[in-house]
Amino acid sequence: TYGRDAFAILSGASLTTEKTYLMGKFAHMCLRTSNIDYNGRLCMVSAAAANKKAFGIDRAASPWSDIIGAEVVWISGSNAAECSPITSDYIWQAREHGAKIVVVDPRITPIARTADVYLPVKPGRDMLLFNGILNLMIEQDWLDHDFIENYTVGFEALAESVKEWTPARTAQASGIAERAIRQAAELWGTAKTSFLLHARGLEHHSHGVQNVLSAINIVLASGRIGRQNCGYSTITGQGNGQGGREHGQKADQLPGARDLGNPQHRAEVAAIWGMSPDDLPMPGVDAYEIFRKIDRGEIKGLLSISFNPLVSLPDNNFIRAQLEKLEFYTAIDFFLNETAYHADVVLPGSLHEEDEGTVTQVEGRVIKINKAIDCPGDARQDWIIIQDIAAALKREQGFTFHNPEEIFDELRRASAGSIADYSGITYEKLETQMGVFWPCPSEDHAGTVRLFERESWNPVAKGSGPFYFPDGKARFNIPIYTPPAEEPDEAYPLYLTTGRVVSHYLSGTQTRRIGPLVDQYPEPRLE
Repeated sequence: TYGRDAFAILSGASLTTEKTYLMGKFAHMCLRTSNIDYNGRLCMVSAAAANKKAFGIDRAASPWSDIIGAEVVWISGSNAAECSPITSDYIWQAREHGAKIVVVDPRITPIARTADVYLPVKPGRDMLLFNGILNLMIEQDWLDHDFIENYTVGFEALAESVKEWTPARTAQASGIAERAIRQAAELWGTAKTSFLLHARGLEHHSHGVQNVLSAINIVLASGRIGRQNCGYSTITGQGNGQGGREHGQKADQLPGARDLGNPQHRAEVAAIWGMSPDDLPMPGVDAYEIFRKIDRGEIKGLLSISFNPLVSLPDNNFIRAQLEKLEFYTAIDFFLNETAYHADVVLPGSLHEEDEGTVTQVEGRVIKINKAIDCPGDARQDWIIIQDIAAALKREQGFTFHNPEEIFDELRRASAGSIADYSGITYEKLETQMGVFWPCPSEDHAGTVRLFERESWNPVAKGSGPFYFPDGKARFNIPIYTPPAEEPDEAYPLYLTTGRVVSHYLSGTQTRRIGPLVDQYPEPRLE
């Protein structure tokens, strides 16, 4: 009645990679709607976009083992001790091996309290801080000239653009003492090895991509990437935050981190799916824009899975109004969360423990999830539910898998030759090796533990260099600063910056139902 794009799908990064692949295929092949996006839009998408602009690929550059032995570990916008305890363990091990820890955060988090240098940046000014650090690196000649010359482009223009960010001006704009800025710059600039990590505090801004690009600039200027104990990464925020953004459930994406708008990529995936590239929809819009389309009457129906937008998205009164405006809404989830209360149909899905599959963790390592228990009551595995919907629509072609391994095997074929190449990964190999780093282009390939090693080969550069551009070189980017969308004024004189606590996870769909965790942290608070 309304056309294919009148129906939308919202998916999640806490699903297994097999399910995220299936959701993208369900939207693009079965429903042929442009409108699919996922809750990673609220997490790592700014970092993903910046990584693609700078490196041509979106994955951690190095394994976490490279943190141990780094002389300096720089952490921006991450409450790592409470949100990423395993990552914190690597940071503490690095300190035991002599590393200096630099933490950038408006709030004195647990990890900030123990940092060698703590930089209490004014919210929204991270980019200016990195520009000031780079200016000092240039002034003091703390640069890897050989790396810049042979493996990057765009440094001269960037260097000219940061000249104005003197230590005094950077201090005034960022709210950080000039002495601390100089101390951090010297630690970073003179180190022989280093690892830079960041998370949502750097990325969740109206200029989040620019913030991340400015952080990457000081990594590239140092040349400390693509070798042992030298790395850079975003810290992912969900259980499958990496794998969930690789294989087709993003608004503009096809499997293998391919681009939905790229004719060659469309043809490659359509051949695997047995359909014409012309029948694939074009790129859609992000998760929040989907709700704006509901408001405008352009979207009439919605299917959500593993996403609680009424809690996660800004302006929940607006989101609630749009959920009520939908003509039809189906929610698939393992608990009746706040959003699902507004659904016309609720289909009880599965937890990780109730199914098998894979996830790709923060390093880019694909690991196996094994089923531990059956689904309770009428609940079923999510991939079975999606296939049953396809069958009910009489569009079951391509949705007749018998188990998650069959889905994974098709994903392997669909990703072959792409940037995020899983074609050489099998369930057996995952069990034998305790995980495999992608890209892994053949079954006799052990996986790519560390990206950007100097003599490495990739399908984009094809031997020209280690980065994923035709010339093999990384890109310096001039970050364009815009002030925060909202500044304190006389009527609203305070900053409000949000954060997570150790007791709860994401929107709390699971953790707010666990008594001891609720007792420990029963409600949000202001500090």
